[in-house]
Amino acid sequence: MENYTFSNRLKIVSLILILAGGIGWGISYSKSHVSLEDVKTMLAEEASHGGGHGEAAATHEETSDEHTTDGESHGEEAHDDEHAEHVMHQIHNRPYSALYIAAFFFMMIALGTLAFYAVQYASQAGWPQVLFRVMEAITYYLLPGALIVLGIALWAGPHIFIWMDPEVVAHDELIQNKSGFLNKTGFLIRGLIFIAGWSAYRYFSRKFSIAQDSADNNRNFKKNFRISAGFLVFYIYTESMMSWDWIMSVDPHWFSTLFGWYVFASMFVSGITTIALVTIYLKSRGYLDFVNDSHLHDLAKFMFAISIFWTYLWFSQFMLIWYANIPEEVTYFATRIEHYKLPFFGMLVMNFVFPFLVLMNSDYKRIPWFIVCAGIVILLGHYLDVFNMIMPATVGDGWSIGLPEISAVMLFGGLFLFSTFYALSKAPLLAKGNPFIKESEQYHY
Repeated sequence: MENYTFSNRLKIVSLILILAGGIGWGISYSKSHVSLEDVKTMLAEEASHGGGHGEAAATHEETSDEHTTDGESHGEEAHDDEHAEHVMHQIHNRPYSALYIAAFFFMMIALGTLAFYAVQYASQAGWPQVLFRVMEAITYYLLPGALIVLGIALWAGPHIFIWMDPEVVAHDELIQNKSGFLNKTGFLIRGLIFIAGWSAYRYFSRKFSIAQDSADNNRNFKKNFRISAGFLVFYIYTESMMSWDWIMSVDPHWFSTLFGWYVFASMFVSGITTIALVTIYLKSRGYLDFVNDSHLHDLAKFMFAISIFWTYLWFSQFMLIWYANIPEEVTYFATRIEHYKLPFFGMLVMNFVFPFLVLMNSDYKRIPWFIVCAGIVILLGHYLDVFNMIMPATVGDGWSIGLPEISAVMLFGGLFLFSTFYALSKAPLLAKGNPFIKESEQYHY
């Protein structure tokens, strides 16, 4: 079967996810509008039950009572008010952060897939041509997905990016010194340049790919080769700058020179994993007869290899910062290890230990259900990776994975599914005009 039909069942599932996710996030957003008095009441109740923020406040009160005078009690009250205000901001920030994390996660899958697609064209690889239409369909989400991320960032403003708050900037000399780069106008202009460049390449590459199907020469393929090589240069610069703007600047006091590569590895392996999952799904529905277990084996090899590459970058960043022990640098990891033990170390197991053990065996890389299991764990692990990048800077120790996080994933997961399978139905599943297509169809490893 060469043409894909977007099934009504999948449409309904996608729309239910979008609707349920939107409603769930809306409920969590409305519940986050708590007043300072509400937070004080909540902290007092938690203190009486000995837990959470209240426990820390109660402990502080007990220790300070030993040397408190009448004059000092006013200072204690001021401290309690400050603590309550801090917790209130964390509660306000959580729905915005959950929405932003999910939006970025699905956008980065599309962007990682686009980079993988461009690499295959630029290197003139012979094996993956039968997968090109799957890659093109996944990247269809990139334009709306990236615009949504940029829109949420500007709408949420100081709830995610403290450098967008004039009051914070006025009292922070370090952020003031970075204001030539970290300002809303520059953020918006750079974001639009990134999105325009990525989307232009995706548009023309898809156009040339489809035109090649009915062409009697390889002119469109050669055009695709040239623009793919050029795009990869543009991509490696803009992806790094995007990671500084959209992720690293949530904590403007901290930076890492490896961060662009680190985010790249996360999005690259997420994109490759999604290609494998969509391909296996289509094969299970009777499509993609020309894709064999050697193609799946190579996708699984990339899943394995880039997982190891991600781990190398993670360890390089962690080890250098931890060993140097410079306070303004090490605080990034100290915060995560202290308050985010489960997602921090869980992410390491899901992104490195699990794929390393599961995908090391060559035979397992040819078993579809095995790849699906590994792929689901890898994607969940890289969602946690993005979660660990954003949440400590926005909600601090007041994190959990609940209604706002799950609803946001459902919302953008539904949008991503609808976009991908809609795009799949708009062109033949085999890029038959590609000069390497026969080699790809007969590929065996």
